[in-house]
Order: sequence, then structure tokens, then C-alpha cells
Amino acid sequence: MQKIKVHVVWLDNYGAGSNEVLGCVATHKTLEGVKKAYTESLGWHLEAMLADGDKIPTMLQGGYELEFELNTAAILHHFNGILTRSALSRVTGINERQLGHYATGHRNPRPAQRQKIIEGIRKIGAEFITVV
Repeated sequence: MQKIKVHVVWLDNYGAGSNEVLGCVATHKTLEGVKKAYTESLGWHLEAMLADGDKIPTMLQGGYELEFELNTAAILHHFNGILTRSALSRVTGINERQLGHYATGHRNPRPAQRQKIIEGIRKIGAEFITVV
């Protein structure tokens, strides 16, 4: 079973698309909504390709699994209201103002900064798990 990487971005709404399946996109106001919308859109896209007599890409034949990868703005927007920038700043060392720029999409972090943010969110999550 092939994994299809779907990139999710935040630009006033969540948007999803894949470099592996050109022409198939979806938007929604929630993360779960855009995942569902993209999954449905891909099904319709494949049906239309078959109806038009187009060749289905090999990676989509015989089953596939969608893997959603969020950009930094989408990650930060998803956790907005759940996780404060102050808490994330403390565990990542990235100042709150810079996190705000990343959250709005005005700036894109370098890969190392993005990784710090992901690791910071995981660290905070791990601390929550220890509470009994």
C-alpha cells in the first residue's frame, strides 16, 4: 500500500493538496474537515479520471494511505486555544512574537525551527500524559 503525502497549509482556512496527485485539492475551516474533504475530493478526482479515460497513477492503484503533513502555520493554528504561545516559547526557546509570525504565515521557519516547535508540542503532550 502506497503512502500519499498530503500537504496541509493555513491561509485563513486549511488547504490540502499533494504533489503526487496534481489537480486534487480541498479547503475547510477545521483540520478534521479538510482531511475529510481531501479524502472525498481524491475519490471524486479518481472517478473523474476513470470517466475521462485517463490513466490512474501507479501509486494509487491497489490501495493507498493518506499521510497529512501540516505546515508550521497549520500546526500552530490547530493548537491555538489549546496551547499558549507562552508555554511553547518556554519549551522551544523561540520567542512568542516569532511564533506569532509563524502562526499567521507571515514568516516561514527554517526546518530546524519547525522541528523545535514539533518537539516542543510533543514535550508538552508528554507532560500532560504523566498527570494522574
